[in-house]
Parts: sequence; structure tokens; C-alpha cells
Amino acid sequence: MIIREKCTCPLEIAHDIIKGKWKTMIIYQLKNGNTSLAQLERDIDQITQKMLLQHLRELISCGIVDKMKTEGYPLHVEYYLTERGRKLLDAVLIMQEIGIEYMVERGQTELLERKGIRYKK
Repeated sequence: MIIREKCTCPLEIAHDIIKGKWKTMIIYQLKNGNTSLAQLERDIDQITQKMLLQHLRELISCGIVDKMKTEGYPLHVEYYLTERGRKLLDAVLIMQEIGIEYMVERGQTELLERKGIRYKK
């Protein structure tokens, strides 16, 4: 991930941080607290472990996500949102609402129903 050195607007920095197919979904999946890599992989349809690890590293480097390792064997790692990440989660939730509204307007509610996402008709 490259975060530009010079910018004309703080939104450019925020965009650099979250751009990518999976980052907003990772942030969303961490909304309920600590989550293991395996659980994230199960919860995000079609993401590969390689992409998940890459995006997690990038989110960690920006202070959005952090990880906690527990001692012992096997080693257990859980990921969680930092304070900055929880702020960004508010924006992600608004983005999800906009996506839901858009899908409902176009009659594309099958996916919402299959995933158990509530929406207003």
C-alpha cells in the first residue's frame, strides 16, 4: 500500500488507507470485537488467505487494526479494531446503509435476505 506523501485533501489519505476490494469488509467483520484469521476468512466470501493477510498488514501499518497473540501452542492470534479503526467503522456502516438502499431501490434484495441483512422496503 502506498500512502501519498503530498496531498491536496485529507480525504486522499483516508482513501489510500481503505482502497482495495476487501478492506472495508475486514473492518466491518471486526465490528463485534476480536476475531481470528480463520473466522475472518470464513466470514468474507471469496477472499483468499493471502489477500486477507496482505490487507490486515496494511490496516495494521495505518493503525486501523491491531493483533493480539496468546502464548502457548498452538499460537493463537486475534485481530481487532483500534480506536482509529472504530472511527472508520462508523463510516463503513454508513457506506453499507447506502449500498443497502441502492440494492433495495433496484429490487436486488435476494442477497440481503440470504445474508440476513435487514432493510426497509
